[in-house]
Amino acid sequence: MAQTSLQPARGTHDLIGEEFRRHHHVIETARRVSALYGFEEWATPIFEDTRVFSRGLGDTSDVVSKEMYSFEDRGGESITLRPEYTAGLCRALVSNGLVQANLPRKIFAAGPMFRYERPQKGRYRQFHQIDLEIMGAAEPLSDAEAIACGWHIQQELGIAQGTVLEINTLGDAASRDAYRAALVAYFTGHRDALSEDSRARLERNPLRIVDSKDPKDKPIVAGAPTIHDHLTTEASGFYDAVRRHLGRFGVPFRENPRIVRGLDYYSHTAFEFVTDRLGAQGTVMGGGRYNGLVEEMGGPFTPCVGWAAGVERLSLLIEAGGKTPPAPRVVAVIPVGDAAEATALDALQALRRAGVVAEIAYKGNLKRRMERANRIGARAAVIIGDEELAAGAAQLRDLDAGTQERVPLAELPARLG
Repeated sequence: MAQTSLQPARGTHDLIGEEFRRHHHVIETARRVSALYGFEEWATPIFEDTRVFSRGLGDTSDVVSKEMYSFEDRGGESITLRPEYTAGLCRALVSNGLVQANLPRKIFAAGPMFRYERPQKGRYRQFHQIDLEIMGAAEPLSDAEAIACGWHIQQELGIAQGTVLEINTLGDAASRDAYRAALVAYFTGHRDALSEDSRARLERNPLRIVDSKDPKDKPIVAGAPTIHDHLTTEASGFYDAVRRHLGRFGVPFRENPRIVRGLDYYSHTAFEFVTDRLGAQGTVMGGGRYNGLVEEMGGPFTPCVGWAAGVERLSLLIEAGGKTPPAPRVVAVIPVGDAAEATALDALQALRRAGVVAEIAYKGNLKRRMERANRIGARAAVIIGDEELAAGAAQLRDLDAGTQERVPLAELPARLG
């Protein structure tokens, strides 16, 4: 009896061919553009002590309360697969003794994340993010520059015309205290109509209700007060400066007073790049300012700002109309007869060392090898037979133009490079 073929685990997917090229292109573009802004790349472990996330993200967030992949290892320690980058990067800043060294630190990172979510298009249980953080900068200019870098990346990917930047402020501590009191008073009057999750959040963190996706909550949230009526003079000035700097960077935006983001550590600036091209998965990049997270990791007060973007969602936007890099065109090296194989292998490696994408079929006569060259879309074929061996040359066939000429072996890299 034949065994059932195995499939990817629910909420995961394979990246193959064109899809992988788009995925890789997103990360490489973000890496290149962030370097132009002075960001250095860090890499942190794919799993952390669970406290890194339970402390940092807040136990009222959906990530901590519903979505983390946590388990006890063989030593009895509670371990969590990282659901996001920021908390782990803050932990790395502290545990590597960098909280007093060369601040601000401008950090770029990219890699897989894990959340137990309901899978759908653009939302997976293993997904990938690019992440950018500025740690140790309190000035509103750093908020604007982080956002401008994200906008620049989208421009380079050719998707900026399909996204819109929405911004809000969550104010300082005094602003949020006043806003919290206003939200408690408002939502208490609608308590019986709220979802079960929002009723629980009313006691613990009413700002989370503003971020609720439950259909029962949406009409109630629509009438809720906004923080803008409760901002201190200092918080209002900070928000004004962020908007002014965004204008100087040439980043268009619109204000959305309902943005609070999905994690508990944000203050002041909160923002999202949104799109209407991906159905329910409308946010492609989002983040904001978080000034207390490094302290949660055992470090000193360290103001920070940053964002994360889903690579899968950016890739879908590229597929829908962005700039997809073409696959490299191959040169096929074809020996005719056993005697030509050694010389063909020498030519193959000489082309690769010169930066030319080249490959050789492992078996087959001239006809079979040429058929394979055409199947893989090769741009040229380098054919070496007995006559070419004697002449120290190869037949170079342009598979696009259909022309062929004899070329000395030593000249092949320059001709095809």
